[in-house]
Amino acid sequence: MVCPVMAEKEKLTLSNAWRDAKELIWVHRFRLAVGLFLMLVNRLVGLVLPASSKYLIDEVIIKQRGELLLTLALAAGAATLIQAVSSFMLSQVLGVAAQRAITEMRKSVQEHIARLPIHYFDSTQTGILISRIMTDAEGIRNLVGTGLVQLVGSLVTASIALCVLFYLNWSLTLITLVALGIFGACMALAFRRLRPLFRERGQINAEVTGRLAESLGGIRIVKAYSAEKREELVFARGAHRLFRNVARSMTGVSTVTAFSTVIVGCIGVILILVGGRAILAGQMTLGDFFMYMIFTGLVAAPLVEIASIGTQITEAFAGLDRIREIKRMATEDADEEGREPLAAIDGEITFDDVSFEYNESVPVLKHVSFEAAAGSTTALVGSSGSGKSTLISLVMAFNRPLSGRVNVDGRDLASIRLRDYRTQLGVVLQDNFLFDGSIAENISFAHPHATREEITAASRIAHCEEFINGFADGYDTIVGERGVKLSGGQRQRVAIARAILAEPKILILDEATSSLDSESEALIQDGLQSLRRGRTTFVIAHRLSTIRSADQILVLEAGEIVERGTHEELLAVDGRYKQLYDKQYRFERNQFINPGEDFTPEPAKPLASSRPGATADTNL
Repeated sequence: MVCPVMAEKEKLTLSNAWRDAKELIWVHRFRLAVGLFLMLVNRLVGLVLPASSKYLIDEVIIKQRGELLLTLALAAGAATLIQAVSSFMLSQVLGVAAQRAITEMRKSVQEHIARLPIHYFDSTQTGILISRIMTDAEGIRNLVGTGLVQLVGSLVTASIALCVLFYLNWSLTLITLVALGIFGACMALAFRRLRPLFRERGQINAEVTGRLAESLGGIRIVKAYSAEKREELVFARGAHRLFRNVARSMTGVSTVTAFSTVIVGCIGVILILVGGRAILAGQMTLGDFFMYMIFTGLVAAPLVEIASIGTQITEAFAGLDRIREIKRMATEDADEEGREPLAAIDGEITFDDVSFEYNESVPVLKHVSFEAAAGSTTALVGSSGSGKSTLISLVMAFNRPLSGRVNVDGRDLASIRLRDYRTQLGVVLQDNFLFDGSIAENISFAHPHATREEITAASRIAHCEEFINGFADGYDTIVGERGVKLSGGQRQRVAIARAILAEPKILILDEATSSLDSESEALIQDGLQSLRRGRTTFVIAHRLSTIRSADQILVLEAGEIVERGTHEELLAVDGRYKQLYDKQYRFERNQFINPGEDFTPEPAKPLASSRPGATADTNL
């Protein structure tokens, strides 16, 4: 691969997830320690009330020692008060810790995803990425929140209760332990079976969310082609896949819960048979037996709780698996630590024998070499698929060459810090993406601290003011998701104003006037001319008015530069560029004289420099 995303594949196992969990726990160890202390206090004082039952029955009721009644009541009341306060403090301490951990995890995953190479986003649904950031991080609340501490607290309570049971009747306790051992083994098996289901659920949920986001984002296309029913079926299939997964996992959890109930029932039967005989034989007092029953519940109840918490922690591990998977992907700036910072550049761009391919053995650019002097304008012309956009993506460092070098002011772009370089880029792309905010916020996106005067000046150059002033809220008008409340031409002019305000050294214009009518295009040509002045500019355009004044025009076919020169020089050559020019000129002239008529251009004569089998194209 040209720019590998995934490092060497590492199998996602329980040990890997546990390693991540330990790192997470270590980061929040102080809050967890406080929470654990509060949990232990809570559980220990919770033993006071059941322990007092023995004395209440044997001493107060049977032996008629009424003086102990107030002492027992005060002890039980104090223990209850301490338990209530510690429970409140526990929820506050660990609740805040969990939310902080979730927030930090989301920030960390979002930061990592934002730094992944462009081609990863081209092949991954947005909804899947959103699920990784928002949903998968949610599960860690059970590791750094009350879940893990409750698990430890339950084990401590069960251990203490078990010691008391051995003290009261060791033989009865051994029988009880056999039943609990069977229960523990079955739970371990259940968790091992449930973990893949929880992992799969996250994947299915991400896919369904991704498709739903696409469907809602493209609702105009869906409605235009009456595809509502089709999208409904696609979503229904995804929703049913999710339902089947949830049903299977719920069945597993319900089985664990039901089995735990059976175990508790078995222990109750053992108590009746063995404990009843022990009382009749004088081996246990009535108070001992009553206390034994309560403490047996204190052993069984934590085990049931462990089953519930264990399921949640299993789900958290599945989320950590998915997060680990994405965080192991190499970012595009992963090897930039040792690179020197980049100061302001002049903007000279040189391609030195550059080749590139997206898929192995399918070249998109082949041994491309050219020089774009600082402050010059280079126009790219060619058929669809000839490599124009790929060349631009290399200039923007979205991709890296398979071989050869892209140099900036004589320095290899691969040795330059991406952030330093991209802060000196300005782009107006074919897809004029606007954020759901105000017009002013979108214009100042590359320069967020710009004053209103600077924003207005950039808008004036891009001829945005003529439509902005027509809105009641002016520059504070909300443009909607992806700028849907503006027309295509208005969005394009806002994108141009955004590039003007960025004051870049290198400017990329990819079909920058494609959404403008002839009148609007004429309005902003002066703005574009002034924007290009003193900046190294790369232009992809199908209208000759945009590229006539270019310092050089590169004609690409099948990933190779077949012609280069100025507009006049290429017309004089009478080659591929002349073919494209003549066809477009005749087409535009015919449409001007006979608007609405179909126009079929004459077949272009073949060129010796053209690739065999290549078709002519009016896309300049």
